[in-house]
Amino acid sequence: MMEKVNASSEGYFVLLGFSNWPHLEVVLFVVILMFYLMTLIGNLFIIILSYLDSHLHTPMYFFLSNLSFLDLCYTTSSIPQLLVNLWGPEKTISYAGCMIQLYFSLALGTTECVLLVVMSYDRYAAVCRPLHYTVLMHARFCHLLAVVSWISGFTTSALHSSFTFWAPLCEHRQVDHFFCEVPALLQLSCVDTHANELTLMVMSYIFVLIPLILILSSYGAIAQAVLRMQSTAGLQKVFGTCGAHLMVVSLFFIPAMCVYLQPPSGNSQDQDKFIALFYTVVTPSLNPLIYTLRNKDVRGAVKRLMRWG
Repeated sequence: MMEKVNASSEGYFVLLGFSNWPHLEVVLFVVILMFYLMTLIGNLFIIILSYLDSHLHTPMYFFLSNLSFLDLCYTTSSIPQLLVNLWGPEKTISYAGCMIQLYFSLALGTTECVLLVVMSYDRYAAVCRPLHYTVLMHARFCHLLAVVSWISGFTTSALHSSFTFWAPLCEHRQVDHFFCEVPALLQLSCVDTHANELTLMVMSYIFVLIPLILILSSYGAIAQAVLRMQSTAGLQKVFGTCGAHLMVVSLFFIPAMCVYLQPPSGNSQDQDKFIALFYTVVTPSLNPLIYTLRNKDVRGAVKRLMRWG
């Protein structure tokens, strides 16, 4: 039997990442770097534009700025380490670095689940309760919803990441993933991890499935309200804003469900890596494009900013 060890005494983990495909590592490095730069530029653009243009000082763009900042932090929690590992022969991460990475990836991922629910409620209030919208979504309430989203994510992560690292690890320190994630770390444990797996499943249902049900319920009510609309301009505006949000929800929740709402043996580890690569690299880079390409408010803000400049 392998000897139980304290991983902190060893000082590091080995992130195997995509080492099974060494011929793909250079290609992956270039593609991931491009997506990461797109994420940085696109999300910073939304944050700065929403701050500078007074016409975008609305609940929708306040929450969108929060989402953009969240995506910046989420990708930065894992992608720079992945790029370093893909570029060089060393694929290690310190024990403390792994703990920090796990904590922030869990915290930010959970926060995004809650924030997307908040954004769907904002759209529900705008479409279904237009006369009461300014009363319902006043500035203080919007700030409270954003704070609740962030606190819920970071509190949940503190509990869950601590529970993950309490499990004693074997002397083998190779994490079969490109970042420190709960299922991959549990595979290193020498003891029965059914309690950890059950906790992960319960938390996934609470922060993935329930938010998705709430979002779909909001859009069910929005769809009913849209069908009663007579104005073509109103219909186009609703489809523009709500369609963008639904696309972002799909890009985030579908991959998360594939990884976290399946039994431990449901997916191969290699499949999980590529799914995780999608929601940590691709989705955050597409969000700014989805929200801005067909958005008249953003185009107008850019024109005003250029004239001001």
